[in-house]
Amino acid sequence: MQYVKPLNLFQNLLKAKAPEPGRLLGLDVGDKYVGLAVSDLDNKIASPLSVLVRKKSNIDLMATDFQSLISELSLVGFIVGYPFDRQRLAPDATQVKLFIDDMSKTGKLDGVKYTFWDECFTSKNVELLLKPLSLHPTLAKTIVDKFAAVQILQAYLDYANKKEKLEKAR
Repeated sequence: MQYVKPLNLFQNLLKAKAPEPGRLLGLDVGDKYVGLAVSDLDNKIASPLSVLVRKKSNIDLMATDFQSLISELSLVGFIVGYPFDRQRLAPDATQVKLFIDDMSKTGKLDGVKYTFWDECFTSKNVELLLKPLSLHPTLAKTIVDKFAAVQILQAYLDYANKKEKLEKAR
């Protein structure tokens, strides 16, 4: 996997001379689950996709799942939620980096571009929205992870599209 600066990932996507535009995959990496969201073909809207179970023993299987998604959905990059905290190194940040390292070590995602995007309070926001529904804890957790991934990806898409629009206006 190859890290790319956030705006560079989007600009490369726009410059690509592919017959069909590529999509982006948003990831909310947790200790037990990885929530997934996918962009539309215009890279304007994020939609929930699924949740993958995350265990140390299934990293290779997860990488294979990502390979399938890349092929099926014409994915060109991953937007990975990252808990930026300027004051200290958050334990969740270490967990996200370890996940990316583990994915990279499989060798199955060589050449896949990714960037980090601030996931500040995404899960907490979704939890607050779901609380009145009194869902079963397992169901609530998977919904939280999926929609946290949607928030991460949508925030990235909004920012990148706004920047692109401003660049064209100049």
